[in-house]
Amino acid sequence: MQSWMKTRQTQYAGYFVVYTVVILAVLGAANWLANRHSTAYDSTSNKRFSLADQTEKVVRGLKNNAKVLYFSGKNEFPRAKDLLDRYSALSPKLSIEYIDPDAKPTVAKAYGVRTMGTIFVESGNKREEARSLSEEEVTSALIRALKTGERMVCFVSGSGEHTLEDTGRNGLSSLKELVEKNNYKTQVLKLVESPAIPQTCTVVVVSGPRFDYTQPAVDNLDKFYKEGGRVLVAMDPPLGAGKETISDNPPLAKALEGWGFTLQKNLLLDTSGVGQLFGLSEVVPLVTTYESHLIVRDMKDSATAFPLARSVDVKNVPNATNEKLFSTSGNSFATSNLASAEIRINPDKDAKGPFAIGAAGQWTVGKDNKFGRAVVVGSSGFMANSIIRFNGNRDLVMNMLNWLSSDEDLISIRPKDPADRRLSLTRSQMRTVFYSSVIMLPLLVIAAGLRVWWQRR
Repeated sequence: MQSWMKTRQTQYAGYFVVYTVVILAVLGAANWLANRHSTAYDSTSNKRFSLADQTEKVVRGLKNNAKVLYFSGKNEFPRAKDLLDRYSALSPKLSIEYIDPDAKPTVAKAYGVRTMGTIFVESGNKREEARSLSEEEVTSALIRALKTGERMVCFVSGSGEHTLEDTGRNGLSSLKELVEKNNYKTQVLKLVESPAIPQTCTVVVVSGPRFDYTQPAVDNLDKFYKEGGRVLVAMDPPLGAGKETISDNPPLAKALEGWGFTLQKNLLLDTSGVGQLFGLSEVVPLVTTYESHLIVRDMKDSATAFPLARSVDVKNVPNATNEKLFSTSGNSFATSNLASAEIRINPDKDAKGPFAIGAAGQWTVGKDNKFGRAVVVGSSGFMANSIIRFNGNRDLVMNMLNWLSSDEDLISIRPKDPADRRLSLTRSQMRTVFYSSVIMLPLLVIAAGLRVWWQRR
């Protein structure tokens, strides 16, 4: 009997040891897998706690090791980890270092750290600083650190175009900031004073000229494109009402026709009613239909807005292959009445959509596998300060510039600002909330208590 008990105890002890080893092995494997393949589900409407497509594309595409260094006090490390650890989880080639300048003053001095919260991104011999702890800033710094060579975006000025320094509604100051964050430099190009286009211009942008271009300026722009240059042309309808009329600009329009793009003399009106949900007017067509071109391929779930737009007809011409990028909805009309301040739709005369607003093309030079690229849009307002932060407008502009400069690897959806979830109440609604919560609810509780007291009395 005693021998049987010892055998039984030994057997149970063996079971216990085996079970313990199995449990520890399972827990260890689970932790190893979680460390190597961490996943999380973001249920917020605008994916606030997920990294943007562009960030994932850049980090997962790393070919060499890169490093992010965050300098701050240890009490700030957890807040930074919420964002930066998501970067390191995307690729083993990206490492994150959290450094306390007080604990390691020599390291902080070597990097020139003067304030807490300083962030550097290093790749090879390049070092770039992120101006704040945000996905947009960190990703922009990473792109700047990875990209070599100088990319210059030259904005044509001198004929009533939108200007980079203008901070008003029609200015391009927000676009300038966005472009420079993405490793481009900007320059003003005055074709009126000097028609020649410098070789330093990677991309030339024509943004809404109100006056005619001179023929020498157009000839130089045409030559630049056909010799392998990259051009973005955004031209508004030739409106004749009000103080600031817009010219037909025949020299430039004729050159664009030679490229395969015909800008129609019309104004597009959106009657779908969807734009009104965003506070947009009917003269600001909302676009949700995109083609398969690389510029717009990832924008299927984004809406873009185009103030004062005209339609663009697209065809292929010798040496050039052109295609549409995006179009208005079927509930749009094109009116040719451009001289009246009051725009009305005439269903009997006005053509019904959809209409193409944007197109892209590639011109084969015929030597050294060189080719020019052009994007033509029938609206310049989509880049202006007043609308560029609307939904997908920022992504669209930068995708155009990325494609034009042959930075196709950066074409994607970029980090978005957190959604504004503030609750706005009218005075009547505030009074209702006050009386129901501060007065009525306590009275109901008191009445219920009195009733119970009366029943038990």
